[in-house]
Formats: sequence, structure tokens, C-alpha cells
Amino acid sequence: MMDWLYSVIVEHSAVQAVIVLSLLCACGLGLGKVKVLGISLGVTFVFFVGILAGHLGLSIDADMLHYAQDFGLVLFVYALGLQVGPGFFSSLRDTGLSLNMLALLVVVLGVVMAVLLPLTGGIDLPQSVGVMCGATTNTPALGAAQQTLSQLGHPSSGAALGCAVTYPLGVVGVILAFVLMRKVLPKAETLVAPTPETADTTFIATYRVHNPGIFGMKVGDLATISHVKFVISRMWHDGKVIIPSSATTLAEGDRLLVITNDDDSAAMTVFFGEKEDTDWNKGDIDWNAIDSNLSSQGILITKSGICGKRLGDLKLRNHYGVNISRINRNGVQLLATPDLRLRMGDRVIVVGERDAIHNVEKELGNAVKDLNEPRLISVFIGMTLGLLLGALPIMLPGVEAPVKLGLAGGPIIMGILIGTFGPRIHMNTYTTLSANLMLRAIGLSLYLACLGLDSGRDFFATVVRPEGLVWISSGFAITVVPVLIVGFIALKAMRLDFATVCGMLSGAMANPMAMNYSSDNLGTDRPNVVYATVYPLSMFMRVILAQLVLLLFL
Repeated sequence: MMDWLYSVIVEHSAVQAVIVLSLLCACGLGLGKVKVLGISLGVTFVFFVGILAGHLGLSIDADMLHYAQDFGLVLFVYALGLQVGPGFFSSLRDTGLSLNMLALLVVVLGVVMAVLLPLTGGIDLPQSVGVMCGATTNTPALGAAQQTLSQLGHPSSGAALGCAVTYPLGVVGVILAFVLMRKVLPKAETLVAPTPETADTTFIATYRVHNPGIFGMKVGDLATISHVKFVISRMWHDGKVIIPSSATTLAEGDRLLVITNDDDSAAMTVFFGEKEDTDWNKGDIDWNAIDSNLSSQGILITKSGICGKRLGDLKLRNHYGVNISRINRNGVQLLATPDLRLRMGDRVIVVGERDAIHNVEKELGNAVKDLNEPRLISVFIGMTLGLLLGALPIMLPGVEAPVKLGLAGGPIIMGILIGTFGPRIHMNTYTTLSANLMLRAIGLSLYLACLGLDSGRDFFATVVRPEGLVWISSGFAITVVPVLIVGFIALKAMRLDFATVCGMLSGAMANPMAMNYSSDNLGTDRPNVVYATVYPLSMFMRVILAQLVLLLFL
């Protein structure tokens, strides 16, 4: 019995690799839930379980190890890009430039410290670059540095070992910096409200028409004289509740049920004339009780042909005499403006007569079972295109070796592009939030288990050597110092909220574990969105700078 168990767990085979990785992931995820001083590492603990297992001599076939590690990384970053893609470009327009500049400052500070390290003695430049790659948990940069060293005729083993030794503290260092900033600046989490992509900003109110400037105007003409976006859901006119059309004329004293953004409610009061005190934003309002002839119903978009179209292009008001008051997207209420592009899984709130709503239901789908089917075709096609993009050689002026986005950069960029533009070409990329989280968790767990198992063999032996201690302390400094400097600048000088800063710093450090930690502990997806906003440029610059440092100073 013991011989059989030993052969299954220790002797290399496909089954043994799956068993070992599954056990490492299960143990790491279980221990990651344990809190010490109120802190739990979550999925990051899988990495340390892998290191311990590797140190104890447990191993799997090298080809299986590299395959599982690369596949886990690709699965994680592609699923992340797919999730944040729809909000990526809007966030890039809003605060993306300043966030990317802050992330690049983190990158530059780390590179400067790596260049200065050899001046202190005890470490050469290739080892210093390896230490920097490990401290910033950036394996693509290490691969680029190893390729450059080979082209220059220098051994790359020192860079690889330096990366392996400093990688663990590179993971933990960013998380420790987050904990420190959170303790020192406890109010930082509430400095700035979340963006519309992550929070409900719609506001519902009733207004009385007392502005003489709009007496006799048609509803369709209001948008031409107002800079504020709004939707008139219902209208009380001559004692009746009606669904206003673009041709409906406003009269003094008309009562309007208006949906707008929270920040624009005061402007709506000036525009219409008077705001009533009735609170329409409570969750227990029975919208169907307002009038017996009108109903309000949420309809799911499940037809792929609707996906990617603008709401105004459907002409639902003209065809069916209904109003779309707002749209629920992943639990977030969005204002139903004509230029809003619809996505699979959106819940459209339709107001109108029951027969008309039934006809709208036929057009939009409203088939819940269609949403439960996984869209695996788009996932595999997207990962394929992402890997091809990552393998594409990019020639830069003054750099002899071509630069590649690699296994991490290509898939996350492709995930962002497909998540954003896929619906516009009627490519069904919809996955439920739980399915996306499952893909990301499996991918990240596999990646960390393999990385720890591979690093554990030489980790402790190197740590106890004098040069190992120098590498670890130097790497920890490269990890923590830039993060703390830029973090405090972002929090104190630029007054950014803590979730945004965590996402920016995690992306700048190419550290998905820190991003995952901050998302779990802060209870928001904001770090994920910001991570994807700054990660592509930061990762690309790290790959380039790792090669430039060796070409210029070696």
C-alpha cells in the first residue's frame, strides 16, 4: 500500500503532476484563509506551500511544470483582461494618464536602484537585474534579460537565481506595503468615490415643470438645450400617467419621473423648475403600483444579435411605445442613454403597457438559460490570439534584440480588446462573474504552485549564503521603497482612494497576488480595473528597460 502511494505521489507521471499541484493548491488556499494579526494572504499562500514542497524534494516532470505554470498564467491574465475590458478605455480616459505616469515612476525608481546596486559591491549587474525582476515579480522581464545576456556572451544563471531568491519577498513586500499604508493613512479608502463602472450613480426623482423656458417644448428637444444626460420614465399630464415620446409637449405643472446621475440632480432642479421630496431611490418601491395601465419589468439581453448595439439604434420607444429607464449591469445601475452599448447579460428596465413589454421581451431574449452556458469558444480563441500577440517580435530603435509582450502581456491585452470590442462585432464574450472568478482563481493557483515548486529547490540553500542575504535585502528594498514613495504621493498629494492606489501599484509591480489581496480585503473590483489600466505599459517598459540596462552598462 505504501509503495503504491509513494509511486503515485513521487514518481513522475501526468497523474502525479495533477495530484501534486492539486494538493499544493488545496493546502495553500486553506492556509491562506488563516489570519495572523488580522492579515490573511489568500491565494498567495499557495506560492509558499510550493516553495516548502520544493525544498523538501517534491517535484514533477519539468515539461509538465512549465506547461502548467504558463497555462495558469495565461488563463489568469486573459480572464482578468476579459473582465475589466469593458471599463478599460473609459477609465483610461478619466484618470488613466495620471495612473500610468505614477506606475512608470514606480518602474523608473526600481530600475535606478538596480543600476546603483553593483556600485555597493557584492553583486554584479546581471545578478542585480535578476534581483530586480524577482523583486517586481516580472518573469517576462527576466526572460528578456536572459536573452540579452546570451546575445552578449554572458551566463544568465546568476540573473535566474537572483530572481528566484527575491521573488517570494517581491510578492509579500507589496502586500506589506499596502498594510503599512492602510495603517498610517486609515482614511485613504474613502477619499474618492468609486467610478461609475464600479458603483451605482443613478438618481431618480420627480420634478415639476415650472421653468418658462421649456413650456411648450417637445421632450425630444430637451436634450439639445441641456448638457446633462437624463431619461424621463413617466409623465403625469392632465391627471394621467403616460409614457412620454419625443413628440410629447411639456406644459406648466407637468410632473416628470426623471432618472439622471447623482451629481446632476441639482442641475435638473434648475432645468425643470421644482424637485419634489418623494424618495424614489429606496429598494422597496413597487413601480407597478404607480399606474394600473403601466408596468415596469427587467428584461435580460440574451440574444447575441443585440450585443454591441447602441440602445438608441433599437428604437424601442418608436416601435413599442415603451421607455428604457435604466440598465443593470453586474449589479450596477447605468443611465439608459441612446449611445450606451448593450452587452450580453444586461438587465434592461422597461416601462410601458404589458403587451408592449411582452413584445420587447421577444426582441431582447430574456432567456436565463442562455446566460448559463459557458462561452468557451471565445475564451480559447482569445487566448490563442493573445499568445500570438505575445510572441510577436517588436523591434525598437537602438535595441538589438526584439522585444516581446510575452505570456502575460499578450493575453491580457487581447482580453481587454475582446472584452471591449468583441460585442461590437457580435462576438459573444459573456461569462458570469462567478465563472470569470473561477477561471482566474484556477489560473493563479496553478501559476503560484508551479512557481513555488520550481523555486523551492535552491531557495533555502541560497538564502543562507552571504550573497543570498545581500540579494534578498536588495530585492526587498527594490520592492518596498518605490511602492511606498509613489503610494504616499498618490494618497497624500493626489488624493486618490486606497483601492485605486493598490491597483495601480500592483500593476506597476506586475503583482497579481497583491491585486487579488487588495480586492479581497477591500471588497471592490476597483483594483482589478486599475491593474489592467497600468499593467500593459508598465510590463512593456520593464521588459525594455531590463534589456537596455544590460546593453548600456554591461
